[in-house]
Amino acid sequence: MRRLAWCLVLLLIAAASAYGWIVAAPLAMPQPAYAFTVKPGASLRSVARELAASGVIPADWILVGWARIKGRDRTIKAGNYEVVAGTTLAGLLDKLTQGDVTQTAFTIIEGWSFRELRSALRNHTGIAPAVADLPDAELMQKIGAAESGPEGMFFPDTYYFVAGATDTSILVRAYRTMQQRLAAAWAARAPELPLATPYEALTLASIVEKETGRPADRPLIAAVFINRLRQGMRLQTDPTVIYGMGEQLNGNLKRRDLDTDHAFNTYTRDGLPPTPIALPSQASIDAVLHPPATPFFYFVARGDGSSEFSTNLADHNRAVAKYQRNGR
Repeated sequence: MRRLAWCLVLLLIAAASAYGWIVAAPLAMPQPAYAFTVKPGASLRSVARELAASGVIPADWILVGWARIKGRDRTIKAGNYEVVAGTTLAGLLDKLTQGDVTQTAFTIIEGWSFRELRSALRNHTGIAPAVADLPDAELMQKIGAAESGPEGMFFPDTYYFVAGATDTSILVRAYRTMQQRLAAAWAARAPELPLATPYEALTLASIVEKETGRPADRPLIAAVFINRLRQGMRLQTDPTVIYGMGEQLNGNLKRRDLDTDHAFNTYTRDGLPPTPIALPSQASIDAVLHPPATPFFYFVARGDGSSEFSTNLADHNRAVAKYQRNGR
């Protein structure tokens, strides 16, 4: 019995040593790096099965057993993970329980409408839907916004998040960023602008965003609209008409479209449209709030992304004839 007891002790010591070696040894990775996702609510055993099936660990019970020994088998965190060559079993468990995750990116594009932003959120497989399909006013209330309309209210940028993040969290971040950026830009604005509120600046910046084909022209385009507002001239900008028509626009914009009155038709109505028409960039906000002093009141697209600027209607008409012979 004594001999048997010693044999059992030796076997246990050997097993513990072998297990310790397995835990501390680098994993025999099937490739230099392996990426996987732990979904919310997933158990350690289900994750271990996936990793064993992929050849990352030799067997699922090894990871599960080590986690139980360490008392951490119920503390794994959801997210996107990457295991690289040289990682040990102990290091893998540390990753899973500490939430050492890789991040996913979602980019909000300058010039998007809110409808396009909604669509991108729905189509992103790493973002959990929560509010993107709600009516506008309800969505804005859910994210804690003071405004009821979402157009133009989200700052274009790349936002990083872990797997399982909701569209709510991304919209909240983008909304707060726009509020902060707009407030800072408004506080530092040039004097005597024909804009009464930050929201008006945001609206005009959204028009500048849609009219800008070449970044170098952005300040001049902003200056044209500022000059027009100062003189009480109508903005007469196609993007507002296109936005107001929505899905009713059939092909190219026509003369009758410009003559048909609606809230966003800046050919038939004075001043700014009631809301922004797109998500403006920081560059467009800055251009509107710090326009250069220019004599220009008109511009027309040359067809190569740049614009021709004019100080009077006669020169503008000649530029239109030159660059848009096949247009209106």
